[in-house]
Order: sequence, then C-alpha cells, then structure tokens
Amino acid sequence: MNVLLLLRDRLAPMAFFLHALLCGCTKEGDRGSFEKINSEYTVQQVGRMRREDVVESSGLALANAHGDLWTHGDGGNTSILYKVTTQGDLLSKHRVPDANNIDWEDLAQDRQHGYLFIGDFGNNGNKRHDLRIYRLKEPELKKVDTIAFRYPDQRVFPPRKAARNFDCEAFFYADDSLHLFTKNRGKGSWVKYYKVPARPGNHVAVLADSIRINTWITGADISPNGQLVALLGYGHAYLIERQPGHKLFDGRKSCLPLAKSGQAEGLVFVSEQDFIVSNEKGKLYRATHH
Repeated sequence: MNVLLLLRDRLAPMAFFLHALLCGCTKEGDRGSFEKINSEYTVQQVGRMRREDVVESSGLALANAHGDLWTHGDGGNTSILYKVTTQGDLLSKHRVPDANNIDWEDLAQDRQHGYLFIGDFGNNGNKRHDLRIYRLKEPELKKVDTIAFRYPDQRVFPPRKAARNFDCEAFFYADDSLHLFTKNRGKGSWVKYYKVPARPGNHVAVLADSIRINTWITGADISPNGQLVALLGYGHAYLIERQPGHKLFDGRKSCLPLAKSGQAEGLVFVSEQDFIVSNEKGKLYRATHH
C-alpha cells in the first residue's frame, strides 16, 4: 500500500475526533462562538433504514401527523421520495414526476399551505447553471413546480478553488422564502446564508448573512413556531435563536455534539426543540430536550 495512503487512513479517526471537539466559530469577530449544550439534550439512536430500501438518506421532512418521515437518496439516485417510520421501516415509495435527481440534497416544508420542497442544488464542482428547487403540493405530491435560481455573487463556473462556496445541502422554509446555507468547499469556513422566493420562476438569491462554522453544513430546519433554527454539521447540530429585527446569526448560538452520528445529512424538527437526524448509512437519531 502507498505509504501516504496508509498514513492518511491511520490519522483519519484522530482527525475526525479532533474536528468533533471544535464547536462553531473560533473568533469573536466572526460573529461570536457557539455555547455547548451537552446537558440540555439526550441524543440516542432510534432506528435505521435498510440500505436496500433507502440508499444514502440525504434529507428529512415530516410526512404526517403521526410522525412518519419523508426522505430521499443523494444525487444520481432515482427521483423517489421514501416514507419511513422514525424506526426506519419503509412504508411507501413515491416517484416524483418530471423531477430529475441531479443532486437532491435536502427537504423543506411550508406546513401552513401544504407544500413540500426538494432542493436539487447540490453543486460539488461549483459549476452548475441549473440550480433548482421542486415544489410539490401535499398530500398527493403529483403537481411539480420549479423554482430556478442563481447566486448573485457567482460570476465564474467554477470559480477558483479558494472561492468555491456555491454548493448547498441545507435549507428550510419560513416567511414565504426558502433559506439556503452553503457547504463551503473553498477557504475560510464561511457559511453563506441566502434567501430565495418560495414560488415558481427564475430568481436571483439574496445574500442575507454569513458566519464562520468549522464544519460543512449538510442539513437545516426551523422549529414549528419559527423561533429556533438548526444547522447540521458532521459531529454537531448548531442551534440559532431568531430575533425579530436582527440578522439570523446575531441570535443566541449553541451547539450540540453528535459524536456518534457519523456523516449526518438530514435533520427535521419533531417539536419546538426536539429533532431527528439521519446519516448516509441510514441511522436515525433523536435529540430530546430535557
């Protein structure tokens, strides 16, 4: 075996452990740090989706009042939504018409008007011109509208490596808008926060805020009362309290270690403070507030 590859494999677990110890921003000038809240939550595995049922669960949303979940496969998989229990048992499959899965990354919901949104905005190479979000009307999920958008600050496809911050794997719905958070593949650990109108058409996203977080952001949701935002990273969930009249990242910030969750990809609130997380291997974890 190549010596460099062997060294990388031996150091990878230690690197992940050290990375998991870090929690949010590192400098006060970068909008402050995240307070650890280990004692406020209990995190435990509650289920697992079988790989033969769901391949690489990448997003989560509530499917009904019973607490069942919608999820989907990552980019390159079929255009299917899977309904599963919180224990991971497959209940049904729904093929989404006229919606190619180029790189589906997350789900969002407008619970008031009964819309489910699929984020087809994965952009690993930072070179896509066809970023879009599909809007489906619940409960049939048959009529599909397309919300196309572009980033206002991207001029080159792809930009130079240090500036590749136009990938996205996380969003939620609130206040007639879709709120997107980037997965920074460039330099600086900056997470950019954009808003896109939650209606069909061709839109230019609005850059609303940014913050430094020392992990990739892979999922997001907002509590039912709209007061708490959760961003999912590898090893942590980052919680931000919304403050009327202020930018999102001005709010109180805390983080919950998720050391055993692995490569977590999906997050959904099931109450005002409790949420469920899924990882690429199909494991489901519940974070329960005390």
